Amino acid sequence: MRLAREDRFAQIEPLLGKVLHPARYLDHEWGAQEQQDGPFHVCMIYADTYEVGQPNLGIAILYNELNSAEGISCERAYLPWVDMSALMRERGVPLLSLETSSPVASFDVVGFTLAHELVVSNVLETLDLAGIAIAAEDRDEDDAFVIAGGPSAWNCEPLAPVFDAVLLGDGEEEIVDVARCIRDARAEGLSRQEILLRLSQVESIYVPSLYEVVVDETSTRWGYAVPKKGSGAPEVVYKRCIPDLAATEPVAQRIVPYMGIVQDRFAIEVLRGCARGCRFCQAGMTYRPVRERPAEQVIEAVTDGLAMTGYDECSLSSLSTTDHSECASMLNLLNERTRDLGVRVSIPSQRLDSFGVDMASAVSGSRKGGLTFAPEAGTQRLRDVINKNVTDEDLERAARNAFENGWRRMKLYFMMGLPTETDEDILAITAAARRVLEIGREICGRPRKGKGGVSVSISVAVFVPKCYTPFQWVGQLERDEVRRRQQLLLQSAQDRDIRISYHDSDVSVIEGALSKMGRKGFEVIREAWRRGCRFDAWTDQFKYDVWLEAGRAVGVDLEEVATESFDLEARLPWDHTSPGVSKGFLQREWRRALGGVTTPDCTMTSCTGCGVCPSLGVSNRIAGDRHAR
Repeated sequence: MRLAREDRFAQIEPLLGKVLHPARYLDHEWGAQEQQDGPFHVCMIYADTYEVGQPNLGIAILYNELNSAEGISCERAYLPWVDMSALMRERGVPLLSLETSSPVASFDVVGFTLAHELVVSNVLETLDLAGIAIAAEDRDEDDAFVIAGGPSAWNCEPLAPVFDAVLLGDGEEEIVDVARCIRDARAEGLSRQEILLRLSQVESIYVPSLYEVVVDETSTRWGYAVPKKGSGAPEVVYKRCIPDLAATEPVAQRIVPYMGIVQDRFAIEVLRGCARGCRFCQAGMTYRPVRERPAEQVIEAVTDGLAMTGYDECSLSSLSTTDHSECASMLNLLNERTRDLGVRVSIPSQRLDSFGVDMASAVSGSRKGGLTFAPEAGTQRLRDVINKNVTDEDLERAARNAFENGWRRMKLYFMMGLPTETDEDILAITAAARRVLEIGREICGRPRKGKGGVSVSISVAVFVPKCYTPFQWVGQLERDEVRRRQQLLLQSAQDRDIRISYHDSDVSVIEGALSKMGRKGFEVIREAWRRGCRFDAWTDQFKYDVWLEAGRAVGVDLEEVATESFDLEARLPWDHTSPGVSKGFLQREWRRALGGVTTPDCTMTSCTGCGVCPSLGVSNRIAGDRHAR
């Protein structure tokens, strides 16, 4: 039997005065699930600190779905910061769940969301702190089943030895099916291996232990995975896809934290999927097709969510919110409803070609902060290569609409190291920023004594090739060349009202290597963790040299891995899973990229042949006037 909650929390309470931000470890937040009486227990984990993981919509959705299912309860856990982890190990305190302070190892299922590649060392740290064997093959019959899903699950091979099962695609129904499958199989007295075999027959569930890696003349050096003989596992595991977003619960975020967190606002998913077809964008390929939530449902959910949580800001969340066919009307109605409440309705970023006069007016109805656009590349040639499908005229028009509607600060996102990029493309980034600044000064005037005027910020990420994109075969730009181009960018910006920031090239190397590696990558990750790597997404914790040393210790040069290219016909480490986008489509898009040929958005024209709809039996579902295809 479990100890009383008070007795379990007593293990943590004496440590709170010795650590930073003790509110990270307090339970009973407003809106958290109070009753945890279900006989089958799931713990969902975001393997980072509370303030980073708590606002994650994916965790919130799965938490609500599991707690709504009969006979199942779900709690949450986050990875304690390094100070608390050290104290817990010193005092022999295992990782505990947030709601009831139960040992995470005591749950039936422990689920991770893989939000990005750099979370890998934190997954190992979390399992070790919980007292759960890191490798799935080392777990005993009664141990928790460790599962994963999320945006970075698409090449999960470097972490495949950790997980009993990986959930691909939309998780609302999937997570409940997995929990029920394990619960029922255990009730029948099946062995752990028999349960894994049964899980492999559940739609969209990948069970890594039922596959073996083959390296031959058709593969890369990382090999490819095939089902073991007699396993009955599918050769290709396709993702689960919710056909209608309107059929899902719109208010997922119901918990109000005790402390300040990142993205500290009420958020609602208004759109899932994107068919713009940007060739660098993994999410744009893996979340297809487009499914819009109707405007009426969004407005009602925002009203209910704000009343439920007490927030004074709401974010309309999606991959590209301004692509919603009813975006402007939604914003206008929300602004009207919240005008006297001091509520700000925000959009994460805006499409340049969607930000017309009507959209500018709708967005400007809320309190103004900065405005963010993502041209991604400085020249039209390179934007055609990446299929961005926006023009210099779109950028100038959007900037003019923004400044005329009262904005003074604008942020522009670009990437560096894209395929076929030249120095001319780098210099064009600052040229685009200068043009935006000139438009702002023309409309708003120049400030006196350098204060109160317009400003433009440039953020430049290092391009990292990702699986299931048309650029999955290309090598990443070498680290020294990235740094040269970054210096070229800095030297080209002479105006003090243009501010430039760029991503750490060292972090991008590790991210790129983790994106490309196959199952042998687990040896690198485990060795890096043993040498002290964790919280790699935190600048002050990232240890580039330690990662390189860990790679060398197991015979892998991570810098070489990040920059290697794959043959277009090679069998890839992730080919045994699929988001529905066909490999032939991605190959065709790569060839079109090299020719600078763009591909239109299928929600606005006709089918482009990506393969998602026929493979998954779904279609685009547009809430407004555009026809679904």
